[in-house]
Amino acid sequence: MYDELALEREINAGFGVDMEILQPIVYRVPISRSAEATLFLNNKKQLYLYISGQSKLLLGDIKKTVSRMGLVADIYFPPKGQPRYFEEAALSKFLEVFPGRKNVSDEDLIFYRTLVSYNPALILISEVKNGEIYQFDSDSHTSWRLATKFAYRRIKTS
Repeated sequence: MYDELALEREINAGFGVDMEILQPIVYRVPISRSAEATLFLNNKKQLYLYISGQSKLLLGDIKKTVSRMGLVADIYFPPKGQPRYFEEAALSKFLEVFPGRKNVSDEDLIFYRTLVSYNPALILISEVKNGEIYQFDSDSHTSWRLATKFAYRRIKTS
């Protein structure tokens, strides 16, 4: 219970999202040698994934991890107070490589968004593929093993 309260406070401080954790699905499972993830339902029955680690994590790493865990991401939340964090950081990385470019389109920034630092990460999940959630396991031949079974699919309403 204390861990859930601490996680709620971390999410509120880091992302500005005020929520109450209703049910943890997997808690602090490894997703790499130096990072871990917590998957939980909030009080509105929405599924969230919180990732943190000691090493540098990029948005591309987070996207790959979400997919390998058997999840489908809906929203990647930017840090608190920076609603255009991913776009601004991608633009600065793009301009480091191409300093003379003036007119930069969104298509130019697609790759550079994957290079944006994103640790810790908060992701709204829209679906659990095949009802199975995986975690990192260095002893497995695929490096991933089943953590738990959980069926979830978010139905969008207007």
